[in-house]
Amino acid sequence: MVNQSPKYLEARESLPEDLRPVYDRLVGEYSFHTEVSYGRGYVAYKVLAALVREGWRPPDGEGPTNELPRV
Repeated sequence: MVNQSPKYLEARESLPEDLRPVYDRLVGEYSFHTEVSYGRGYVAYKVLAALVREGWRPPDGEGPTNELPRV
């Protein structure tokens, strides 16, 4: 992941190693969708870390959705 902001790193490091890839995916997805919808990729890193800690996982069998549909 390219993001190296202090808030991102602090939230990421608060998670166990095995949950960090899940967190990275959620951050990427959330950032992409806020950028598309609102013009900037704002992320509340601590909130996303809490969601991962509490059990958020990507749907089985689905790849990343941070791509615009091809027409």
